[in-house]
Amino acid sequence: MPEVLFSVDQSKPFREQRVLGHNRWHPDIPPVATVRPGSELRLECREWFDGQIRNDDSADDIRDVDLSIVHQLSGPIAVEGAQPGDLLVVDILDVGPVPQERGPVAGQGWGYTGIFSRVNGGGFLTDHFPDAYKAIWDFHGGEATSRHLPGVRFTGIIHPGLMGTAPSRDLLATWNQREAELIATDPDAVPPLALPPEPRNALLGALDEEAAAAAAGEAARTAPPRENGGNQDIKNLSRGARIFYPVFVEGGKLSAGDLHFSQGDGEITFCGAIEMGGYLDLGVDLIKGGMEAYGVTTNPVFFPGRVEPRYAEHLTFVGVSVDEQGRQHHLDAQLAYKRACLNAIAYLTRFGYAPEQAYLILGAAPIEARFSGVVDIPNSCATLYLPTAIFDFDVRPSAAGPQAADRGRCAS
Repeated sequence: MPEVLFSVDQSKPFREQRVLGHNRWHPDIPPVATVRPGSELRLECREWFDGQIRNDDSADDIRDVDLSIVHQLSGPIAVEGAQPGDLLVVDILDVGPVPQERGPVAGQGWGYTGIFSRVNGGGFLTDHFPDAYKAIWDFHGGEATSRHLPGVRFTGIIHPGLMGTAPSRDLLATWNQREAELIATDPDAVPPLALPPEPRNALLGALDEEAAAAAAGEAARTAPPRENGGNQDIKNLSRGARIFYPVFVEGGKLSAGDLHFSQGDGEITFCGAIEMGGYLDLGVDLIKGGMEAYGVTTNPVFFPGRVEPRYAEHLTFVGVSVDEQGRQHHLDAQLAYKRACLNAIAYLTRFGYAPEQAYLILGAAPIEARFSGVVDIPNSCATLYLPTAIFDFDVRPSAAGPQAADRGRCAS
């Protein structure tokens, strides 16, 4: 096992750990450790909401959760010799839930998927699902089942939802400016168009009190993916993945968190993966001057992981750029994927699932999403591939018709 460079006591909140991590991006956050190129290391991780979500049958915790505390990031880890313009090479060697523990915190034998309410986070389909819901998943080795979604069992594709390097001061200023300009176009939007810096509940590692107070007013929230990687929520960043991150500050300052037991492409409910705490084993190396040499200047590039569920058959749903009122839109790929998701949800309700249950399944199960056509005016075409083997009943269309049954209910 690699050396543990960031340890987590799952019985304690993130702010009470022996070594403090962070929940904002800022170049001044000092590294918790420095390693040489070629090193291997372990980061222990807290689940992204720091234990606010409970293993119960109520979604009040999802409804009322405080979004200002996310994400709980383990790090930063500095790499000797890393300079702006380099590429930081990161290998995901292993990743999993909290080992050998069962308890009240996600990752200790269980995880959760949530639908955020419109007024507190929202999601991809928030116009259709404005209220909060939750599903609890139990882990059985590499598989997951949920008492809130009976009839479903699948193999997870475990991965970190969030990993990235620290921004430079210039890059941080760019983020804040462009996101503020977006917010200004509709400052009263619900959910908001972006999340500006929020000093409340900002955690900035080992910065002293005065420096932390100054940085909190400009430190970037960790919700979106950006040039440094960040919250990309790419399910294929699993064991065996190799990622090439741009380096913007001395040492690179790599951080990670937001571990997922499983996730469908898009993480469509926003809290759509199976969220958990756990561990992440990494190898790190450098390509000097790699940003310019390879033209990797705006976002990371990566090789996907080599471990994923093998489902041979998928029932595929199609969406195009026509909204539910029948209005034509021009090559709107996001609308096309929404329509594919809604088509899949409508289909699953014929077998007895409530719409919100179907939505939760699509967020957590290893579905595949593709933009199948983006040039055939006026319609983009998006497709959603649902593995049929995750259900313990036959979901394939047939002359016999769908066999509806009581599928219980999710937490609400």
